[in-house]
Amino acid sequence: MTANTTPMPPTVIPLWPDGAPGSEDWTQVEQEIKHPADTIQIVVNVTQPTLTAYFPDPALANGTAVIICPGGAYHLLAIDHEGRDVAAWLTARGFAAFVLKYRLMRTGDNLMTEISENLRDPSRRAAFMQTLRPLMLADAQQSIRLVRERAVEWQIAPDRIGIMGFSAGGMLTSSVALQHDRESRPDFAGVIYGAPGEEVAVPADAPPLFLLCADDDLMASTCSVQLYSTWKAAGRPVELHIYAKGGHGFGMHTQNLPSDRWIERFGDWLQAQGLF
Repeated sequence: MTANTTPMPPTVIPLWPDGAPGSEDWTQVEQEIKHPADTIQIVVNVTQPTLTAYFPDPALANGTAVIICPGGAYHLLAIDHEGRDVAAWLTARGFAAFVLKYRLMRTGDNLMTEISENLRDPSRRAAFMQTLRPLMLADAQQSIRLVRERAVEWQIAPDRIGIMGFSAGGMLTSSVALQHDRESRPDFAGVIYGAPGEEVAVPADAPPLFLLCADDDLMASTCSVQLYSTWKAAGRPVELHIYAKGGHGFGMHTQNLPSDRWIERFGDWLQAQGLF
């Protein structure tokens, strides 16, 4: 896998040119800011979902596309280490990469307090997810439809369009792997520390699934094992990696741990699927 140092400039593509259905009355303004409790770059208050397209050097292009869903507890998107940095790794190896900005919970000036209050109260969390979950799923499904519709234009094979996600973005990835029509079905899916905790019904056409997390991320590791077992019991292709250490949310950050090389394992899996 040889890295390319001259990627094509990114292009931002609206998912819903006529307005995102279900959030037409949202008035919050999308912003990209520094995380108030960290050094990472984040996006908040997405109301008009987009795909940012990163295309490889044509000499390296392999015809496979990967849609990337950053995480952020449904309130923000960790846009660099779970988004753009992943896209850079993929395009350097010939993949077309698309970073998805999906709809989020509305937040104000007290971001960390709002996240804490919303996630700490189960009834409050259930209420906002009841509204948000179908909108997020619609965004993920539409992202796959859009890439498939424009596959010829972008020199992508229409049967080599996958999706991957981190944390909340991993939950979204698993949702679209479980719920799709022919046009929105991903051809492969990667869930990075973001498997759902509830029991799921795996469809007969469920895509090949890659799961990865760290053992010291208790919720993600427990849920990933459960999803692996469910996928396997349904007779669908699945692979699971659990590192001893790494915590939650490591993405492309360097921690001087074996989990720093997780994306190479994802690359190995993509190669084994015949996607290089």
